[in-house]
Amino acid sequence: MGRERLTRGLLLRVCILLTAVCVCVHVYLERGRRGAPAPLASGRPADTSQDRGQQTRAKRVPSEPKVVDQDRTIKRRVSYVRTLKKDSPAKKREEDREDPSPACCPPLRPQRKSPRWHIDLEPWASDSRSLEDEARRFLSYITTPQVSCVSLAGEDAAQDGPKGPWAVCLDPKYSLTHRIRSKHCRVYSLGLGVDDRSLERSLARAGCEVHCFDPSLKQPHLQQAEMWLHRLSVDWRDPNPAIAAQRQHANTKKLATILNDFGHRQVDVLKADMESAEWKILENLVLEGVLDSVGQLLLELHLHWAGFEVGGDDPSVVRYWFSLLKELEHAHFRLFRFHSDPAKPHLFLHKNVLNASSAYTLGWINTQWKS
Repeated sequence: MGRERLTRGLLLRVCILLTAVCVCVHVYLERGRRGAPAPLASGRPADTSQDRGQQTRAKRVPSEPKVVDQDRTIKRRVSYVRTLKKDSPAKKREEDREDPSPACCPPLRPQRKSPRWHIDLEPWASDSRSLEDEARRFLSYITTPQVSCVSLAGEDAAQDGPKGPWAVCLDPKYSLTHRIRSKHCRVYSLGLGVDDRSLERSLARAGCEVHCFDPSLKQPHLQQAEMWLHRLSVDWRDPNPAIAAQRQHANTKKLATILNDFGHRQVDVLKADMESAEWKILENLVLEGVLDSVGQLLLELHLHWAGFEVGGDDPSVVRYWFSLLKELEHAHFRLFRFHSDPAKPHLFLHKNVLNASSAYTLGWINTQWKS
C-alpha cells in the first residue's frame, strides 16, 4: 500500500512538471510568432528564429532612415487632408474649378459706357479741305433747325415767338412743360459777368429751380429774385488739387463735379454763355456723358476765333467745330432754334467768310430725355 501511494505521487508530480514545461514552451512560441514579421506577398515562408535575431540587431542600427522618412511624410500628408461637408462653400469652389462651364442663365447687367478721350472727327467737307467748304457746311448745319417747336418762351415772348437770342421749347410733346407744371423743373445758367437774366427770371416765376453760376459774384452763395446765385465757373477740367488746397473756395469746376456736389441728377435747361470757352466745355460734357442728364441745351457760339485751347489751321478748327456739334446729334439732341445778332461783327476766324456772324445762339432739345 505504501509503495503504491509513493508511485502515484511521483507520477502526479511528473505530470504537473510536464504540464508546466508545455505551458512555458507554448508561451515562448507565441511570443516568437507575435514578434516575427508577416510573410511576404510573394509566398515565401516566414523568417526563422535566426532571421529574427538579425532583424533585432538591424533595428538597433539606424541603417534604413529612408523608410522612416517616407512614413513621416505620409503621416504629414494625411494630417493636412480636410473632409468637406456636403454643399460647403469650399466644395462649391472646387466644383467650379473642375467645371468651368458658365451658368445656365447669367444675370443681365447693364453695359457700362467705356470712357472716351477724344471726339470722333467727321470727314472733310471736300477733298480740297478748304476753309470756305468747311465754313459752308458748318454754317448750313447751325442755321437749319432739325425739329419744330410749336411753343417757344423767351426773354421777350410775343405772338410770333421770342425775338431775343435765348428761348426754350415748351412743346407739349417734350417734357419741359410737364416738369414746369409739376414744379420739378431745374435750370442751370452758366455765364461770365452776365447782366441780363430775363429768361432765368421768367422760368423762376413759372416754378423752376434756377441756379446761376457766375465767378464775378462777391458772395459764395446768394438767393435773389427766386434764384440761387453761386460764385462758381464751369470749366472743362477740375482745378489742380495743390492749388485748390491753398484756397478755401475753388471757383472753377467741371459741370459733372458741380452736379455731384449739389446732389442734382438732372437739369431740364442748361444755358451757357462762356465767352469762347464753350467748345472745350461742350467737349467735356460729351466725353463724360453729362448730356444724358440735360433736357434742353441753350448755347452761344463765338466764331471770331478758334476758342480756348483749340488748335490747328482754320479748316481743321471748323472741322472740329462741326464734329463736336455732330456729337450732340449722336446724343439724341436736335436743333430747334438758332439766332444771330445782326449787330455783331461779321468775323469768322478773323475773316469775312460767307458774310457769317461772329456769334450764334443755338437751342437744342434732347428727344430721348426722360425726366
